[in-house]
Amino acid sequence: MKTLYTEEQKYIRAKKKIEKMKEFYWSLFAFLITMPFLIFLNLKFSPKFQWFWFPMIGWGIGLTFHALGAFNHNLLFGKNWEDRKIKEFMDKDKI
Repeated sequence: MKTLYTEEQKYIRAKKKIEKMKEFYWSLFAFLITMPFLIFLNLKFSPKFQWFWFPMIGWGIGLTFHALGAFNHNLLFGKNWEDRKIKEFMDKDKI
């Protein structure tokens, strides 16, 4: 089933996608600035225990899911998941 969108709906969807992409790029920028600083701090003041791996891995996992949501949400929820849910809720309102 192919859903037809008006120009306004297409614009709104595109704008939301751009916002998600911008959020991802800002998060990536923060990651790339912060992690070298944390690595430097760790290796300079307590080189025996490399604790910087914990925030790097945690933040990296978060960035991965953020990227999936920003660039290809179909991998997370299947094809057209959002469209099906919208249609389902609209159909419930008709009853």
